[in-house]
This record gives sequence, structure tokens and C-alpha cells, in this order.
Amino acid sequence: MNAEQPQTEQPNAKQPNAKQSHAKQPNAKQARRLVWSLIVAILTMFAAARGAWAADDVIEFLAGSKVEGRVIKIDKEAKTVAFEAKFGENTLTRVFPYGRIHAVTYQGKRYVLNPLPAPAGSTGNPDSGAAKTPGNAGNPSGSSAGKSAVPALRTASAIKTLIEEAGRTPAPWFEEAKLDYPATLDLSWPEKPPGGWNNQTNVGQYLWDVVNPNPSRWASGARLVHYLLENHSPDAVRRARSQRVLGGMYFNLFQDYARAAYWWQRAGVVLGEPESVSLAECYFRLGNKKMAQELLVDPDRPRANNRLFQGMVKLWGDMGEPAKALKIADLILKSGGEPQMTHLLAGDACRVSGQYANAMKHYQQALDAPVAGKGRVEQTIRRARENLEAVKLFELSDPRRVRDGKHRSSSQGYEGPVEVEVEVQAGRIESVRIVRHTEKQFYAALTDVPRQIIQKQGVKGVDATSRATITAEAVINATAKALAENAR
Repeated sequence: MNAEQPQTEQPNAKQPNAKQSHAKQPNAKQARRLVWSLIVAILTMFAAARGAWAADDVIEFLAGSKVEGRVIKIDKEAKTVAFEAKFGENTLTRVFPYGRIHAVTYQGKRYVLNPLPAPAGSTGNPDSGAAKTPGNAGNPSGSSAGKSAVPALRTASAIKTLIEEAGRTPAPWFEEAKLDYPATLDLSWPEKPPGGWNNQTNVGQYLWDVVNPNPSRWASGARLVHYLLENHSPDAVRRARSQRVLGGMYFNLFQDYARAAYWWQRAGVVLGEPESVSLAECYFRLGNKKMAQELLVDPDRPRANNRLFQGMVKLWGDMGEPAKALKIADLILKSGGEPQMTHLLAGDACRVSGQYANAMKHYQQALDAPVAGKGRVEQTIRRARENLEAVKLFELSDPRRVRDGKHRSSSQGYEGPVEVEVEVQAGRIESVRIVRHTEKQFYAALTDVPRQIIQKQGVKGVDATSRATITAEAVINATAKALAENAR
């Protein structure tokens, strides 16, 4: 199915009479049509019932990107969804055909409008419409927890087509994003800027210090890097730097994995580079685990001159392969890698897969390992301690055992405490809000993790947002505390 074309129903050649329809069970096509009608009716009801702005709806596109905002109209005749979203200080309305949409999420409930394309030779519908994380359609490895349960929903050919189509078209917010940057910014973008730290002169420092910590600037920041790419296209070095930065922005800020992959591919990211792990995650999130594996060290099938990165531990865990994650962690330790961080990541891989006893063992090993140096090591030890205490509370954090109300707790993030408010009604988590934090490089963690918690109705199996794992872990841990402290 072409992701850009809306689906249309073909009329039946012959309608069954009333007697026949009572005598026979609906066929698969009729059943799908009935489910489709029910989904659209529910979406229409929700859209009509809501008036005030509430950015808790999500549209996931077949191309791999997603937009948060508010559904304002479902047009069954035109087969379109009118969606309102905020990009910076602007509130924009866009109309999307059903045929471009994979799923729509309302207040934690997710409805699949179009299943992701299954690979050749697969059977059945891998995405039946339950409230689950994007792509969480099954689990080839046997684990029931986390986004690790993503099978190969797309062939390599389909992934390549999807990436090319997404990369050659602007993101939904792009046209309205303003090219807004300080007049003092040095657009020549030298690799080693002269002088000290100045986020009003140096491009990289401006992106890090001003754009990344401010979601209202994300779109204009990405627009700026596109502008730099256009202006520096004859310069191979600056062109590649712009492409790598764009890949990171689409990955970190927007979780737009198709466009992130497009720009990293254009920059020439290959096996053995740090970005290769994130590119592998793009392939996995887009629906092809095999493509992801080709960019990772497989401890069961080692290849020569393949560099180890700690991010591989996390990704193998997220992909539902905790055994491989632990083997990679062991290889890193044997090669002299930092023990605190390696054991922490090993513990996270076990936690996501539901192996809580093993997770606590690795967190404890992170605490017990000899300390060499300060700074980051001390922060890692603190994270291990917080994670260990939170995992102990997981069994007490079942929302069905939590009294109704809004409950708050906090956990240590990168810059300071991250405080969350969890609302529980009738044994269900209705919302998870970040009420206070001082984080700067939080990327998409503050929206991604609460959405996962609501979808999973708890903290079990929730994986930390890549490149913002400290903030993501703080949200998970604070939520676990809030639920456990108010258990009946």
C-alpha cells in the first residue's frame, strides 16, 4: 500500500440478503469494515466532545513520523482527520487523509487505522489496534515487556522506500517554522570556534544551549540547520556535519526515525561510528530488526574490527534480546570499559525485559564496582541507586492497587529532581505530568515516557528514551514511587 494515498473501499459486487447475512458469519473484509466503522465512530465522538486545547493526542504516520496535538474533526465522508498542533508559538491545523495515518492516540488509548505493511511471507495482522506502543505488535523473542516486542514489520526494500520518501518531503511542521536565529551567530560554522563558550555566536553551542532545552525552538532550530546545509552544500565537511546534526535532531527531538535515518545515510554513517547505533535504532523503530542488527555487534556472531559502544547494550535490550545485551556488556567490561555505566545499562536491559532480580543484581554491581574518578561516575552511581530502589517498588506500583487521586513524587534527573504527578481513577492511570524539573537535554523524554506509562498502564516494560536516558529513568522512577507510595 502506498503510504501517501488514502485507502478506498471497493463496493461488493453482490449484497447478501437478510437471510444470508444472518445465516453466515461476516467474512474478513466485512469484519475489518465493521472494526473500521467502530474506530471512526469512537474517534468522532472524542473529537466532538473536546473543546479546550489539550496536547494529548498523537497521530502516527505510516512514513514513521508522529505529531502531538489535538484531533478537531473526523470526516468520514472525505476520510480525513483534521489535527491541531503547536509548533513553537504557532497553533496550526492540518488535514491528513486516512491513508497516511498508521494510528491515532486519544488520552492514552491508541487506535490503529492502517496496519504497518508486513514483510513478504508473513501471515496475520501484526497490529490489531490495541493500546500499545508504536510497532509493539508481537514478540519474537518471548518477552512480553516493553517496546522490545517489535517484529520485522517491513522489508528492507520497504524501509528504504519509506526513508527516501520521508527525507525528500518536509516534516509537517517545516513550512510554518520560522528561520529565527541571533544576528550574531557565525553561520560559517567553523569546526573549532574561536574564543570561549558563546551560545550567541557558535552554532553548535547555540543548538546545545538554546535550542535543545526549549521545545518551542526545536522546529526553528532544525530549520536553521537545513538552511546551513543548503548554504554549505559545496563544502563536503560542513555538508556532512549539517547532515549528521539533522539526523540527531530528528532522532532526539522529534523521534522522526525515517528522516533521522535519511540524513544519517546522506552523511555516510557506517558500521563502527557512534551514530551507527542510533541509525540501527531507526531501522528497528521503523519495523526491521534485521537491518538494525547489521549495524550492531552481535556477540554470538562477532565480526572483525567491530567497535563496541555502550549504546549497544541498551538497544539489544530494547529489541527484546537481554541475553545479547548482557554479553555485549561483558565484552565491554573485559575490554576495560567503565564498570558503573556498563552494569547500569545491563540492569536497564534486564528491567525492560521483566528480569527484575537480574536487573537489581547489575544495579548493585554498579554500586559495588571500584570508583575511578569523579563527575560522571558519581552521577552513574546515583542513577544505579535510584533505579535499584525503583525496581523494588515495581510490584507495588500496579495502578489497580492505587487509590484514586493525583499523586506526586520525584527522582533525580541529570540537573536535579524530576517531579511527576500521576492521576489514577478507578484503577487506571489517566495522566502522567511532569510538574517540575531543571533538565536541559531532555529531548523527547518528557513526552515519550509518560505516553508509554499510560499505554502500558504502569512502569513495567517502559524503556528509557534514547540519548535522554537519565531524564527518562527519572520519570519512570518517580512514577513508580508515586504509585507505590499510594498503594491501598
